[in-house]
Amino acid sequence: MSQRGLNFEEEVNVEVTKALAALQPLYGKDNVEIVTVDGQRVRGVVRSMKTTQALTTPSVKIECSNGEIVKIPFPTIAEIKDHNSVSSEQ
Repeated sequence: MSQRGLNFEEEVNVEVTKALAALQPLYGKDNVEIVTVDGQRVRGVVRSMKTTQALTTPSVKIECSNGEIVKIPFPTIAEIKDHNSVSSEQ
């Protein structure tokens, strides 16, 4: 690593690792929202996470409420929101 910080490849790997760590406990859960770096918002069920196939970009597939499957590459994920974690304390 240089004194300037992470190079591009290291930075992408760190972001992929963060996305994977955040998404693993949400696998199969409904009401998960992903916001991409370009502002696109996708909300639904986490259906598939591909991280180990050679020569492919790691990605997650979200099934929306209308049945559409949206594939989102990990490097484009800006934010992950779990809308199930809202506590209902009385």
